[in-house]
Amino acid sequence: MVATSFTPMASLAGGALIGLAAVLLMWAKGRIAGVSGIAARLFPPFEDGELFGRLAFVAGLVAAPVLVRLATGSLQQQTIEAGTAILIIGGLLTGFGSVWGSGCTSGHGVCGLSRLSPRSLVATVVFMAAGMATVFVMRHGS
Repeated sequence: MVATSFTPMASLAGGALIGLAAVLLMWAKGRIAGVSGIAARLFPPFEDGELFGRLAFVAGLVAAPVLVRLATGSLQQQTIEAGTAILIIGGLLTGFGSVWGSGCTSGHGVCGLSRLSPRSLVATVVFMAAGMATVFVMRHGS
């Protein structure tokens, strides 16, 4: 297991930026900042004139580590111990869960909870419990 250090100021700043981005998207476009919904609507049959905005949103997600590297001169090392098959299965299950739950952690956990949505509360509790159970089984199940 690889331990990471807690960085309260970076975490606070990141959370504030996520919250600010969610508020600005709701204010400017009247849309929820759900990453899975934004990414899924990059592909047909979604042709509603919002393609550029969705591309810009996803480009910002991809550009963030590059900007951190430019600003600080380094990136925190990331280690993924899972094999390719596990990553593919995990990605497919995450995508399925996002579609089945009508949203993801950003849509339900950030935007839905802030709007006091009961559906988002249930969704957030379910995906957090599933994540905790998965970590427990992976660490203690074998």
